[in-house]
Amino acid sequence: MEVLKIATAGSVDDGKSTLIGRLLYDTKSLTDDKLEAIERTSKQKGYDYLDFSLATDGLVAEREQGITIDVAHIYFSTAKKSYIIADTPGHVEYTRNMVTGASTSQAAIILIDARKGVIEQTNRHFFINNLLRVKEVIVAVNKMDLVDFSEEKYNAIKADFEELMSKRDYADQKITFIPISALKGDNVVEKSKNTPWYNGETILEHLESLDLAAVSNVGTPRFPVQYVVRPKTEEFHDFRGFAGKVYGGELSVGDEVVVLPSMTRSKIKNIYFYDKEYQTAPRRSSVTITLEDEVNVSRGDMLVKAEDLPIIDKQLTATVSWMDSDSLITGGKYVVQHGVNKVLAKVDAIEHKVNPDYSGIEENVSTLQMNDIAKVRLKLNKPIFYDQFKDHRTNGSFIIIDSRTHTTAGVGFIN
Repeated sequence: MEVLKIATAGSVDDGKSTLIGRLLYDTKSLTDDKLEAIERTSKQKGYDYLDFSLATDGLVAEREQGITIDVAHIYFSTAKKSYIIADTPGHVEYTRNMVTGASTSQAAIILIDARKGVIEQTNRHFFINNLLRVKEVIVAVNKMDLVDFSEEKYNAIKADFEELMSKRDYADQKITFIPISALKGDNVVEKSKNTPWYNGETILEHLESLDLAAVSNVGTPRFPVQYVVRPKTEEFHDFRGFAGKVYGGELSVGDEVVVLPSMTRSKIKNIYFYDKEYQTAPRRSSVTITLEDEVNVSRGDMLVKAEDLPIIDKQLTATVSWMDSDSLITGGKYVVQHGVNKVLAKVDAIEHKVNPDYSGIEENVSTLQMNDIAKVRLKLNKPIFYDQFKDHRTNGSFIIIDSRTHTTAGVGFIN
């Protein structure tokens, strides 16, 4: 069954957790004990309705404050698809969490409070989804019940957001507007009688209709080698395969490939998955590949199609989202992990800091603080094989590790 990954975004109290809880409830994805706990806690709080946000707010601080702090991943399925929803916090100080939640998503739901309209945080949420090349964005105008399901109010918010769309640099996004009430269930799973002026799909109907291939950033096939398989048993004495995961497109038996960094050429002889043999390895499949020629291949090398070589270089420019309490500094030395490879890196320059609310850039910056986003130039101690992020989300991204503390300090999206 297809799996669609979705990120949610919205300002504090816009109803992200309530929307997800409503989706789980209306698709009958809540367990009996979870539903009983929601009913019990809602009564204890004096509510005359079910507080669906309790289905996702897992931390004690979240339940006490009624807000989302951490990134929670929620799983549910329908007859057509399986879903993984990243429930991300909306606060400015948790920008790094929003980046984490959206980094692997194919679709996003941006919630807007119908009473407040498009605010600064809406700009930030749209910027991050644009930065991360999320192809499918649903703008859910929530709490329509609190504005008497006003078509005029909905259209005004839609017009304001369309003005924001003109500032983006990634035009391949499809934007869909849906008026909803997550608390009451209007246009979440079932169509609402309160919005006769809206003829579009509900949120679930729209998610169900998405073509996973169309909303995924496919790119060209990349096969980073994670492990060289040498059983050395009597039955497989001469077997030498290369295990890894296929990113981007497909690899098939007979494809001419280049081994990076040696630039050695060969052809794919076999593709194995456990004890089965296949003619084609689809994207995101974990397989073992053998080659027709006895060429030298090691962990960290990459197999690519001969006609689709990536960039091979010891320097790069990337948009970096800084996630550490210790500042990134010009001249600082870090470890860049790009796929399987780890290389030493030096911050050559911070070209400018980006204000993710579309208010412009800041130049003459020498340090980055937690949650800052900036264009950064890095020099590496050895070449890596990369693509631009806009062309290949997996091979065009990396993480930055603090070599002293070994913590993940930031993420980069290669320009």
